[in-house]
Amino acid sequence: MPHVIVKLWPGKTESQKQSLTDAIVRAVTAALNYGPDAVSVGFDEIPAQDWDARVFEPDILGKWNSITKEPGYGRRPTGKEK
Repeated sequence: MPHVIVKLWPGKTESQKQSLTDAIVRAVTAALNYGPDAVSVGFDEIPAQDWDARVFEPDILGKWNSITKEPGYGRRPTGKEK
């Protein structure tokens, strides 16, 4: 029962969010062989000035070993240099 949380800066329209939701549901059902009723998607809008403290540090740096697509910004944790 995948639940996908999309964290992003404020400002995207409801239409953009719905389009992304539809794409996520299609991708999850195709990749994981779930039906669409098993998938839920939520959005968490984080202001730019709060991004590091509320997203980058706890969800990216704090969970580096579980990241399957690294961001192209920010610092890498110690010992993870390319």
